[in-house]
Amino acid sequence: MNRRIGALLSLLSGAATLSCGDGGFSRAHVASFSGEVAEAAAALTGQQALLAAEVREEGHMGFDTGVYPGDAALRAWRDGGAPYEWAGYYLPSPCHPDQSWTGKRETLASLGYGTAVLYVGQQTWGRTPGVPYKIPVTVTKKVRERVGKGSKRRWVTRHVQHTVMRTAPAAKPGETCNADFVTAKRGMRDGVDAAFRTALEGFPVGTTVFLDIERMDKLPQAMRDYYSAWVRTMLQDGRYRPGIYVHTDNANTVYQDVKREFVAAGHTEEPAFWIAKSAGFDGRKLPSEMGHAFAVVWQGVLDIEQEWAGHRIPIDVNVARLPSPSASLATYVSAAMVGARLGD
Repeated sequence: MNRRIGALLSLLSGAATLSCGDGGFSRAHVASFSGEVAEAAAALTGQQALLAAEVREEGHMGFDTGVYPGDAALRAWRDGGAPYEWAGYYLPSPCHPDQSWTGKRETLASLGYGTAVLYVGQQTWGRTPGVPYKIPVTVTKKVRERVGKGSKRRWVTRHVQHTVMRTAPAAKPGETCNADFVTAKRGMRDGVDAAFRTALEGFPVGTTVFLDIERMDKLPQAMRDYYSAWVRTMLQDGRYRPGIYVHTDNANTVYQDVKREFVAAGHTEEPAFWIAKSAGFDGRKLPSEMGHAFAVVWQGVLDIEQEWAGHRIPIDVNVARLPSPSASLATYVSAAMVGARLGD
């Protein structure tokens, strides 16, 4: 190993120390150090710094939308002034079976977009998993009554509708998304599925996959068991890094549970968190400034439509620490190291 690569490894080790620290480093310190790593990587290859300018910026805007907007729309946005550097990439998953993003990884890369890979797992939908619940059902009842007067009085039958509360039926065969599926066993199954689908899409080893957990008024133990098992399974698989998409109201508890799984598996790095919080959103800020130091992506504007270059897309607006949230800084540095070796 030559001295230049050794120096880069020394910087990368420092980056790992920062990412595993207790959060005491300032934003300026982290950004400056990350920029130094990117510049060192570029120096090895003689190319313009791949990440130096990006890392030193305050944040990297991205969007997510459940259905693929089409190649033409994404190309137009990229070339037509839209501020977005990356896009959410939805894997087919239990609660998002849509396959429109399938096979689009290379297209996004060719257009210059980074990616944030999403797997929409089981949700509680406001229920307590495993507990019977009532749903409104409209029923029709026949009612016979006499109408008319005198010789014209007669019997008629009317159909009267009204709503009653009845116990909801069990999940149907073939159903993939149901609050009753929120269990540790299902979390393991979905973790295997997430790794399989990420590999099928051709994402490289080390890619972060964000498990989508929608907001809950109460966080039941069954859900904690579910996502903990999902994270554990992904860590055991070893190919991809488990991350979490979660609302700010649930973020701290979920982070503590997920961090515990990382520590138990011998991983010292911080788990990646994509957090939804509308209050105070500013695309010029870093995600860690939203009130959760562990956030790497901040989703701040939900369910809007934007038009750029004649193409209108319904999106959520986000800001990330890196221009491709599912890739790590080490990924870029590794690429630069390969280039350095080839250049020797």
